[in-house]
Amino acid sequence: MTYEEVFSQVKKIFMEADVSGEKEHLAFQFNIAGEGEGAFYAEVKEGVLYVEPYEYYDRDAIFTCSAETLFKLAGGKLDLIFAFTTGKLRVEGNLEKAMKLQSFVKKNK
Repeated sequence: MTYEEVFSQVKKIFMEADVSGEKEHLAFQFNIAGEGEGAFYAEVKEGVLYVEPYEYYDRDAIFTCSAETLFKLAGGKLDLIFAFTTGKLRVEGNLEKAMKLQSFVKKNK
């Protein structure tokens, strides 16, 4: 899977998130390791989510993981804390803000 394919699929999943109630500015960079390697960012600004295929230098947190882990996180099939504690996800930056990602992802039970 290429970076473009990974980004396109993750963006589609992320754009289903309801961030309308979030008034705080949040900016996350995602670094995809391995297959589909690359970086993109997701930003919540005034209750609107933006997902773009660029690095974001004024970010609150950086998430680094494989494309497979990212798909599971974005789809709500993998808990953020579990992924972090089992080494599937590396998080740098403001951990309190990073945890807000969990509330935006779709819950697939």
